[in-house]
Amino acid sequence: KRKQRVLFSKVQRKQLEKKFLEKPYLSYTERDQLARAVNLTAKQVKVWFQNKRYKTKERE
Repeated sequence: KRKQRVLFSKVQRKQLEKKFLEKPYLSYTERDQLARAVNLTAKQVKVWFQNKRYKTKERE
């Protein structure tokens, strides 16, 4: 059974976007800190960054 899709709040998206512009690749520590700051799991942050990098690359 698949997990339910997570919809990020505007605040969460804004913080993720801001961090992504600073640094598109995060270390484990940075990912954990960001996950705690935006109240998500480290895995959710990891996947968001992977998808964002893919979408950014795709547009070029």
